[in-house]
Order: sequence, then structure tokens, then C-alpha cells
Amino acid sequence: MTVGLRLHEAVWGLLHQALHLYRDNPRATAHLRHQLARLEQPLRIAVAGPWRSGKSTVLNAMMGEEVAPVGGADGDGVFTWYEDGTQPRATAYSVSHPPQELAMAKSATGMRVDLVGWRAGELRDIVVRWPTRALRQVTLIDTPAITEAGQHGRTSVMDRVLRDADAVLYLTRDGRGTDLRALESSRESAVGQAAPVNVIMVLSRVDETGGGRIDALLTARQLARRQHRDPRVNALCVNLVACSGQIGLAGRVLSESDFAALAQLARVPRPELEPHLLSADRFVRGELPVRLDAEVRAALLDRLGLFGVRLATTLVRTGCDSRTKLSAELIRRSGLTELRESVNRFFVDRRDTLKSRSALAAVETLLRTEPGPGTGELFGTVEQILAGAHEFQELRLLGALRGPGLGFDTELTTQARRLIGGDGMDLATRLGVEHDATVQQLWEAASEAQWRWRDRAEDPLLRLAQRRAAQVVVRSCEGMLAELVEGGR
Repeated sequence: MTVGLRLHEAVWGLLHQALHLYRDNPRATAHLRHQLARLEQPLRIAVAGPWRSGKSTVLNAMMGEEVAPVGGADGDGVFTWYEDGTQPRATAYSVSHPPQELAMAKSATGMRVDLVGWRAGELRDIVVRWPTRALRQVTLIDTPAITEAGQHGRTSVMDRVLRDADAVLYLTRDGRGTDLRALESSRESAVGQAAPVNVIMVLSRVDETGGGRIDALLTARQLARRQHRDPRVNALCVNLVACSGQIGLAGRVLSESDFAALAQLARVPRPELEPHLLSADRFVRGELPVRLDAEVRAALLDRLGLFGVRLATTLVRTGCDSRTKLSAELIRRSGLTELRESVNRFFVDRRDTLKSRSALAAVETLLRTEPGPGTGELFGTVEQILAGAHEFQELRLLGALRGPGLGFDTELTTQARRLIGGDGMDLATRLGVEHDATVQQLWEAASEAQWRWRDRAEDPLLRLAQRRAAQVVVRSCEGMLAELVEGGR
């Protein structure tokens, strides 16, 4: 049994207890069976945020293909689910019609779903099945724009995001005001207060930071680090990253013809080219110093934006002399690499933990909305599971270790992150030994780590936050030792 399965098994037992309690309630038992089925399904990650926060662009960048948004008629208010499939397929679900297959138009870099014939508000969900490696472990959900928290009561978009998704990428332009209030609404339950571990906040459209200067992406990353140190922000998410979905997507789908056009522009001296990059109209309609068709310019502008064209031509001038090099550098600078790493470490690697959290939240909601004989005792079980869920503590510490708040030096930070699973969840990776290490070697490494970190946890000269962090690491080591004992029986 691995460290990550203990919470999973406790929640599995809780769901069966709830099924027994609500055995005479068909609606409740159907809901609980749905939660049991969800435990075995791919992780659901919602991409949420206010209007024009760049949700669909970030989702496309993560998949590496232009699949979202669904287009055509009026798709407002629709949750679009992107799942792995053997072939492209889209199905519409409405409140008044049976499921209906939708027409799909493929392109060189993705596809588009046709919604012609559907009236506004008629559709509830669209499920797009798309064959891509990015969807093998997760289901991505493109959501409608988030409005003020609580504005629409229990039918608000944010309520459904929190109910249907296991984890959330919350996109924001500034990480303040309405966005924080929307996320604070997720902490109104016992599960939300005890385990605020399922949100990564994303400063999006960061290529527009600082008026589109060439250092905009660097400025945005610095801003993200500062904001993550804000106690109000830190309490609502496990990480905060800056990402330009447009630049990241451009890097992932950049073609040889795109590179050739950018290389042609890069041959123009920067002082001579810059005046043509002051506005979209100047770039597309003006007379450039090189021959480049207006259609090609418009395509570059659509793909990269003005900032992206400036950045790409600068990168070509300074050494990115091939499509492959330019693509890799655009992806790196966009923040997409850091975002995907965060999703893997905080979400994908912790699939069982986040699935268990969703089930706990569902049971808590059911107990509150349909109380009866025995619900008090079962609610006590929910609170007991939350209090003993070390997996949630690991995730919170993993987020804290990404900032300077704890005051650990680089070596201690690296050790702590590795021991709590920040570099991978298997025992060998956690303990920093070879993957073919013997049980004895694993035991010795876990025992030594436990001893070292227990000393820190009990050191009265250390700050309270450091001692508590060390206690989490100690418990992780204890869990690994227990696993080794059980595995050897």
C-alpha cells in the first residue's frame, strides 16, 4: 500500500457507509454511486476564470492543438469537456433533447465544432473526444465566464466548477478583487477549509503586462512570485504561475512557414521594424521593409499577437535560427512549461488525493442538504478523515516550499520537496535512491531522513512554521516506513 492510497481507501469506505445510510433514497444513492465511479475516472481539471481571461487559449496550449473553443452559434454557458478518444468526436447534451452528435471541421492544427441550429441557453454540456497524449490522464473542462461569487446562488458557474471538477486552474488578469472572492467561496465548507489544495491560480495573458514590452513575461513571473506570498492568495491556492497561453500555443503549433515569415521579418533591423509593430493595423496594412503578403502578416498576428511577433523576431535575431529552437524558447518564455509542471506535480501526481477530496465534498454536501438519523455520526467520520489526511498537508507544504516564506535554505527545501513527493510519488524518488534499490536500502534512507527531520521538528530555536513543516516531512517518512513494513509481510 502506498502513502497516497490511505486517504483513498478511507473515502471509499465512507462512500459505502453513506450508501447504506441513504439506501432508501434513490436520488442520494445514485449520486453516491456516481461519486464511487468518479474515483476510478481520469482526473477532472476545470479551466475557469472571468470573461476574456484566456481560458480557451491556455487549454489549447496545454493540449498542443487548437481544439477549444467550440464555435458556431451561441455556446455561452456551456461546459465543454475534453476527453481522450480513439477518434475525434463531439456530443451535445441539453436539458430538453437527447444527446446529439455534432459536426466537426478539422484543420492543420486542430478542429472546430459546429453549433449551428442550437439556441442560446439550450446546451448544457459538450463532450469532445480527441486523441491526444495530453488527455490520457486528465479530462479538461472549458467553463463559462465566472461572475461575482454567489451572484446566481447555488446555480452559479463557480458552484458547478467546484462540484464537477477535482482540480481548478483559475485564470486571472490581476489576482485581486472578484477573482479572490470567487475562490473564497470554495472555502465555505468543512472540506474547503481543511483542504484548500485543488486550485492553481494562473496570471493569464501576461504578454500584455507592462504595455507589451519585450520583458513583459519576466515582469509577470516576478509579479506572480510576489502575489503568491500574499497570505490571502496563498490560502486559496497551492501555486500561482504566470502564463501567456497565446505565446505558449504559438510555440507548440509553430509551422515551418510561420518560422520562415518571422525569419524574414527578423532580417530587418529592429529600429526599422519597430514602427510597424506599434499597432495591428500598421503591421497588417502598412508597407513593410520586406515583401510579406497581408494574409501571412494577419496569420502571424492571429497566432502570436503583436507582442509575440516582437518577441519571436528578437529571438530569431539572437540565435533561435530554426523552427525547433524558436518553438522551444517561446514555450519556455510563455510560462507554459512551469504551468504544465505544476499541473503534473500538484494535480496529476496527486490524482487519488484530489479524487478523494471531491468525494468528501460530495458526501459533506449530501449530509448538510438531506440530514436525517445517522448523518451526524457520518459527518463526524468526514471530519475525522479530514483531520487525519496527511496527503492534504503534503500538498499545502509543497506549495509553501515554492516560496521563501518558510525560510529553509536551498538544500533543505530540495530535501523536503523530494520527501513529500514533489519530484515523484514512488518510494525511490522520494528517498533519493536508485529505482532498483533493495528494501533494506529504502528502509535505511527513510529511517535516516526521519531522524534528521525529527530533530528539526523538535528544535526550539527554529521558527514555529519551520517546525510544523518538519513535522509534515517526518510523518511522510513514517508513512514510507510503514509501507515498507506492510510490503515485507
